[in-house]
Amino acid sequence: MSAESLRRALTARTGIPVRAVGAVNALAATAAAGAGFDALWVSSLEVSAAAGLADANVLGVRDLCDVVLAVGRTAHLPVVVDVDNAGGFAESARRCAFDLARAGAAALCLEDSAYPKCNSFSTHRAQGLADVGVVADQLREMRRASDELVLIARTEALIAGAPFSHALERATYYAVHGADAVLIHSRDASGHEALRTAREWNSPVPLVTVPTAFAHLGWQELGLAGFAMCIYANQLSRAALAGMRAAAAELAGTGSPGTVPLATVGELLAIGDPYARV
Repeated sequence: MSAESLRRALTARTGIPVRAVGAVNALAATAAAGAGFDALWVSSLEVSAAAGLADANVLGVRDLCDVVLAVGRTAHLPVVVDVDNAGGFAESARRCAFDLARAGAAALCLEDSAYPKCNSFSTHRAQGLADVGVVADQLREMRRASDELVLIARTEALIAGAPFSHALERATYYAVHGADAVLIHSRDASGHEALRTAREWNSPVPLVTVPTAFAHLGWQELGLAGFAMCIYANQLSRAALAGMRAAAAELAGTGSPGTVPLATVGELLAIGDPYARV
């Protein structure tokens, strides 16, 4: 699915959302493609964690480009890149869009967090919000850098503790100023905020959701509610970390993986060389 086909899928209004999943490397991308996902999500949290860095505007665009290139080698799926606040100003956003488009990204997700950002689930520091005019300038420059990229504007207003009405106003502003889709991020575990977003959104610009906090709502229910894309942002990395810890504990304790499921050596070789034989 190219950027253009992704754009068409987002506006199809079939009630079946585009399903994207976080892929931090070619292994995760291969698993995602094999499971039938529609798109890949290159998450700043996953890429930061994989590099041993804080999810706080520490990553550079080259770090993200490397991941886009890696996942594109093994999975022929559109890649949506989480660019955080794209450096916090218009020119940094333009450079980000230019480089990532040429690396093979189909879409970028720009959030309105103030620079430097913090992760939406962090409790040690409050999320600040950028001026909406700055975000609009960034969207304009990203569009100048690439006509093809799908631009998703994400507001962190609810994360920052702003009223729902303010989050809706910000999302509407971004929709008017060049966003191809909008995302009102929520960590409300009940899912009520997300469903309210779908009920009260009256713009033709499609809605995206990240159901990390409200995992009990499946993509079918979210699609019927009105969301055009569901992003499972970090579940594969969390599963991988849990699996590695379990395998490490078994190997350290007994020298055998025990009942921990392992892929074969051949499956691992085939990620980079489908013709390899063991």
